[in-house]
Amino acid sequence: MKVLNDFNFENKKALIRVDFNVPLNDKFEVTDTNRIEAAKPTIIKILEDGGSAVLMSHLGRPDGKRNPDLTLSNIVAAVSDIIGVTVKFVEDCIGEKAKKAVAELKSGEVLLLENLRYHSEEEQGDEAFAEKLSELGDVYVNDAFGTAHRAHASTTIVAKYFPNAKCFGLLMAKEIEAIEKVMATGEKPVLAILGGAKVSSKITIIENILDKVDDLIIGGGMTYTFIKAQGGKVGDSICEDDKMDLAMEILAMAKQKGVNVHIPVDVLAADDFDANANTQVVDVDKIPDGWQGLDAGPDTLQNFKKVILASKTILWNGPIGVFEMEKFAKGTIAVGNYIDEATRNGAFSLVGGGDSVAAVKQFGFENKVSYVSTGGGAMLESLEGKTLPGIAAILA
Repeated sequence: MKVLNDFNFENKKALIRVDFNVPLNDKFEVTDTNRIEAAKPTIIKILEDGGSAVLMSHLGRPDGKRNPDLTLSNIVAAVSDIIGVTVKFVEDCIGEKAKKAVAELKSGEVLLLENLRYHSEEEQGDEAFAEKLSELGDVYVNDAFGTAHRAHASTTIVAKYFPNAKCFGLLMAKEIEAIEKVMATGEKPVLAILGGAKVSSKITIIENILDKVDDLIIGGGMTYTFIKAQGGKVGDSICEDDKMDLAMEILAMAKQKGVNVHIPVDVLAADDFDANANTQVVDVDKIPDGWQGLDAGPDTLQNFKKVILASKTILWNGPIGVFEMEKFAKGTIAVGNYIDEATRNGAFSLVGGGDSVAAVKQFGFENKVSYVSTGGGAMLESLEGKTLPGIAAILA
């Protein structure tokens, strides 16, 4: 796999696909700079080689139209601040303006192109548009894992115009290595912790990882479909009745493959989906009518702790309870603490997928796990065993 360090960028213009699709407040200020910080090492390596960096990204969904609320000019100050270089900006990503700005770019300088999605051809994966983008650099660097599952012009198609001058950026390489560790090369025992609300959203992940893990923890709202399928009473808990047969199939498949499945034995139940609801700890299969399970119970957490601390490679995808409400966040925080302890003891831990990443950030576990993935959808598709178009394009 061609990575950034295989190239010397002296006097070269690197066309870098970054993922600067960052949140902005009503004053158009960046409220979360993680994605910009994640791209910094790649940009700095190119500048230190004596090259220049041409950055391209999308922001939001302007649907092929110029939307002043979604101009990347709003993030220039934040990017300059984080990289430590005054970033130049051009009001288009193709055409004469963009070409002129690139031609004037000197070694050590950074140019940010305007929002790729101002052109509908970007999301269409248009060849002619990709070719125009390719005219803006000598080397193509894909460092946008968050968009690697999209076959867009800037993430996939453009790579074909750089047959011998394309590579993964440092962030992208780290993402690929982290997933590889969980899915192929990780030290055993390998554990996957899957939480979240629905079995249906995790089916393909579960099916794909059963061959690769030794233990599987099921938490969150998914729990109740598995419990009801086995004849338990789940009260008013979230449950996909139409997925109960599937839950039983998953358990049978896991047994056949020698995977130990760990499901909650007790839960913190509430009489309402509300931060001020009355609560009680009950057996997971004896939740009274009118009550719903919203977090893992103390016995469950002790069981989970043993499994997590015995594991050498850990994937965490999805929260254990309704962590957005403080009353039901204890399970998710506890699991975060156990993974922190396992990591300090030498385990490799990867956190990926929207809600678990949000929980890790909210409760301060970001620097206590081995790696937090920057790509929600891309991460999930990787776990499902799909080849991501943005990765395949560099490997081709």
